[in-house]
Order: sequence, then structure tokens, then C-alpha cells
Amino acid sequence: MKITIQDHIFVLHPSGALFWESKKWLLISDVHLGKVSHFRKHGVAIPNNAIAENFNRLTTVVAFFSPEKVIFLGDLFHSSKNQEWDLFEEWVSCCVSEITLIAGNHDIINKKHYTDIQIDVLQFLEIDGFLLTHHPKENKGWFNFSGHIHPGVTLRGLGGQSLKLPCFFQKENQMILPAFGEFTGKHIMRPEQGDLIYAIARDEIVIVNSK
Repeated sequence: MKITIQDHIFVLHPSGALFWESKKWLLISDVHLGKVSHFRKHGVAIPNNAIAENFNRLTTVVAFFSPEKVIFLGDLFHSSKNQEWDLFEEWVSCCVSEITLIAGNHDIINKKHYTDIQIDVLQFLEIDGFLLTHHPKENKGWFNFSGHIHPGVTLRGLGGQSLKLPCFFQKENQMILPAFGEFTGKHIMRPEQGDLIYAIARDEIVIVNSK
């Protein structure tokens, strides 16, 4: 789905990624690579194919948009280095796009490990009136793209049934991207008047009214 923010066109993708058309930048938040291995190490039963799914989804969305730059809006890696770091290095070596990481609270891996594989690590990025961060910010005069929250929405049917879906959550000067990674959970948002919710329903983006 294409939307316009401050005269710039952005594409919302069902993977949870957002493409900035004029810049040819792909924004992705909260992949949490390494989380599956971390949980399995501590006895949580998670299927092995969940690891491959994260990398498959990254490869698919990058191939779809062919961005000049991929910007991860924080929490790229869940914790310290584990077996998934080697898979990540392999993925990076095959990615032709430049890669930048806006560091999040989970990004505790030494910056040197990223710079060694040509990934820039920043605390935030300001450009053309847009502020890219991990934690949501409300800075006057800037439109903020962020992650961290893992936004979701609950849809309820007339029969009382409900469905929880990930979503892009937009306020007047801010958009919070959904978590891209598997097994990341959702924080159900409570919209106020004027907020927009773009729910991800399988392979579609669906606009949900703030009411």
C-alpha cells in the first residue's frame, strides 16, 4: 500500500517493512535475530525453521524492492552473538544494498563486529524533515519513524470473535513499524482520534479506522 507523508511516497509491505520511494531506502524494525537460538538454549521449544524464516523474509523483501540502502530501526540482534551471527554475516555478504543500523536497546553486540562487515551503526538519523530512531520520539518539526513497540491491533467480529494482527501505527508526526522478526510478540495499541492503523492481514495491508 502506498501512502504519502510530507510529500514523500512510502510503500507499506506485508512483511512489516517500509520503502521510501524517493530515497530507495528500505526501513525494517525489530528483526531480533538470534532470539530463536537464545530461547532454544534456555529450553524454550521453538521450531528450527523459525531461524531460516527470518532470513528468507529479509531476502525476499530486499529482492522485491532492490533498495539502495537497508536501514534497521533497532533490535536487529536480540542479545549477544550466537550461531545466528554467522548466518547474518553470510546474508550481509550476499546483500548488494548498503546497510545501516539505528541501535536499539537489544543491540548490545560490540559496534566493531558490525563495522567489520561494513554496517554503519548510528543512534539516530535526521534527513529531509524525518527522524529515524528505535524508540518512538516526538520532536517538534520532525516526522519520526521508529520501532521498539511491536504494535498490534485487535479486530473484533459481530459474533464476539477476535483477531490480533501486527500493524503500522501512525500518529500525526510519527509512524511506528511492526516487528519484522518471528516470535517477537505484539503490543496492542489504543488509538486516539486521528490515529491511523494499517493492519497486516497475511499478504495485505488493511486500513483500520481509529474508532
